[in-house]
Amino acid sequence: MLTRSRQWTSIRAWGLRIAKRSSLKKAKIAVARKLAVVMHRMWRDDAPFHWGAAA
Repeated sequence: MLTRSRQWTSIRAWGLRIAKRSSLKKAKIAVARKLAVVMHRMWRDDAPFHWGAAA
């Protein structure tokens, strides 16, 4: 998500801010955990996926 994807997302921006103040390795782990939490919540609530933040 941080290095392969070219699409700009809020999760990617968040991860890059972590990488600036820490390391890229820690940022990758943080982004992976955040995505896992989001996907688990979607699975549990049976919610559809929406690109971008809600307005």
